[in-house]
Order: sequence, then structure tokens, then C-alpha cells
Amino acid sequence: MTTANDTDVYYDPYDLTISANPWPIYARLRDEAPIYYNERYDFWALSRYSDVEPALSNWKTFSNSRSDILELIKSDFDMPAGVMMFQDPPMHSMLRGLMARVFTPRRMAEIEDQIRAYCVRCLDPLVGSDGFDIVAELASMMPMRVIGMLLGIPESDQIAYRDKQDANLRTKPGSPMKVSDADAIADGRMFADYVEWRSQNPSDDLMTALLNVEFEDEHGVTRKLARKEVLHYTQVVAGAGNETTGRLIGWLAKVLAEHPEQRRQIVEERTLLDRAVDETLRYEPTGPHVARYILRDFEAYGTTVPAGSAMLLLFGAANRDPARYDNPDTFDIHRDNKAHLTFGKGLHYCLGANLARLEGRVALDELLNRFPEWDIDYDSIQPAPTSTVRGWERLRIVLP
Repeated sequence: MTTANDTDVYYDPYDLTISANPWPIYARLRDEAPIYYNERYDFWALSRYSDVEPALSNWKTFSNSRSDILELIKSDFDMPAGVMMFQDPPMHSMLRGLMARVFTPRRMAEIEDQIRAYCVRCLDPLVGSDGFDIVAELASMMPMRVIGMLLGIPESDQIAYRDKQDANLRTKPGSPMKVSDADAIADGRMFADYVEWRSQNPSDDLMTALLNVEFEDEHGVTRKLARKEVLHYTQVVAGAGNETTGRLIGWLAKVLAEHPEQRRQIVEERTLLDRAVDETLRYEPTGPHVARYILRDFEAYGTTVPAGSAMLLLFGAANRDPARYDNPDTFDIHRDNKAHLTFGKGLHYCLGANLARLEGRVALDELLNRFPEWDIDYDSIQPAPTSTVRGWERLRIVLP
């Protein structure tokens, strides 16, 4: 079995050429270097489904204690305390359990009508046009609107919050994200004034629930969240629901333009909407990888990854592993095995996965209600500059 040390395959998450079409490199990694080391950026990578899937549950080796972002793991900053995505059990279990009490399926279901109404407002004015940029008209706006609905953030403030959040994760194309302040990734400071206002003006929203929930902390003390902790949670919810869901809507538009027969099947049979969303998440994952900090030496394929290393778990490669999926490079909304790793697995499985699926399903449903046929203007498409999420900054739909 060859490894990174004796093969010429090269993988670089910042390389724009690779990012534009990563599938040949992913295939070579799976075949030639299932455990891969990048000397330039000093990280390791796993690409096979059989390795990525168990690693997601093995927190004692593959730790979130320095976040799930490669640049943060490689930075010299201490990670802020009390942030769910920067924790392993038992603290993570406590923090996630608390969030699950307020981020409930009932609360998700209650906003479906609001999500649909927002899609209608965005798409109705576009009927009769020759096309539009789906990112600008819907995908870039809808996720923050939905998070705003959950948190109770006024619409007038939502765009500003979205732009500040995006700025934290944006990178210069072809370069790693510069980490000048690790706390800014998840400290929620941008929401401080709003949280203070909401504490004086409670409502039936997620923010009010966070301010009032009582729990038993790691010291056995029953208490409410401190204001700083509320800010952490708010930032996590806002960040998790923004970039990835927006990119999903863009991928739905592009992939279904390229598979018009399956798009037409969905038009005729709307029970296929959920399958279309999940197959798109498998086929073009919005988050192509997550990072982990190696707590103890890890051995595989005759190679030892030393403790203290950074490891990328390549969802994109695992989601198209032929050892796991039949015809993995084929988009097929009817495939029997529709499971994928795009939302992770195990204790760090994405808390907002069902919300993202809901948004994708409703957006696609309303898009098909008005525009059963479309193509893509490939001359104008523009990828989004981020090292953590893969998608489109500009994606113009062309209507017949």
C-alpha cells in the first residue's frame, strides 16, 4: 500500500484548480495515498469512507478541542472556552444537550411556512424574466433570514450579521484563512447589543429560550447561561446555518440544470425532493472536509500520524468512494444508499442538518413551482472564496 511519502499525488485544499474539480485528486488519494501528508501546510488527510466514518466518532484520537477548521488547529491561539464546536466530551455532551433542548424539531417545523413565504417573496418577482443569479436573489439571503426567524433577529439587522459572519470565514483565493483573533470565530460579540435588548424584551424565539434555559453545569450547579455563553451559542447557530445552507441551494440549481431528466421527475413527483437534496449533499458536499486535532498517535496503512498533528477528514472523497457507493460519480436521486457524511456523524453530527434539509427542500420546491426548466450561464459563474465551504458566489440561472 503506497502512502503520501512514496507517491506523487498532491492535494491542497487552497488550490483553486483542485477545488474546481477535486474528484480526480480524491480518487487518487483513495487509491494511492489513503493516508496523505501535505508538507507545505503540515496536515494529514484521510479519504476513504471506511477511514473517515469511524474517525468522526473517535473523539479520543480525532479531537475537536482546537475546532474543526484547519487554520485554527494550526494557529498559535488558544481556543475560547465554552464553545460547542471546540469541545470533546464530557463538556461537549453537556453543551450539545443544552442546545438540543432549545433547538427542537418542533421549533424547526413551525418555521416551514415562514421559509416558504420568504421563498415566494424572492422568486415571484423573477417570473417572466430571462434569468437571474440564484445566489444573489435567494441563496445568500435565505439562510440568515431563517436563522433570524429562529433567533428573533429583526430583518433590518440580518444582512449586517450575515456579512460579518461571512467575513470571519472568507479567505484570499488560493490561500489559507488568516487567523488574527481566534475568539472572533465564535465569541458572538456582533450579537451583544441584540442579546441585551432581547433579555429585556422576551419573545417566543430561540434567543429567549437560550436566555432562560436552566441546566446543570460541569460543577453540578443548576444555573442559567452566562451572557458570554449565550453569545457563543448564538454565533454557533448563526454560523452553522448560513454559509453551508446557502451553498446547498446553489448546488441544487447547478446539479439539476446538468441533470434535466431527474429535475423533470422531481417536477412531476415532489416526494423526490428530499432524495434530491440528500443526493446533492453527497454528490457536491457544501463542506468538503472537516479538520481534527490528533490527541494520540494514529496508525494506518503502515504510517504513524503523531499526536499534535492536524488531520483533514475528506467528506468529498468519502462521499464518492466506490467501496461504499455504486457508481459514486453518477448523480442519482433514486440510489438505494442515500446516506452521506456531509453533515458528519457521531457526537459532532451537525445540529442544523434537518434545518438545512428543510431549507433546501422548500427552496427547490418553490423554484420548480415557477421554473421547471433552466440552464446555467457558465461564462459568469464565480466560486466562493472560502477554505471551509465549497460553493458559488455567483450562479446565474438562464430561463427558456
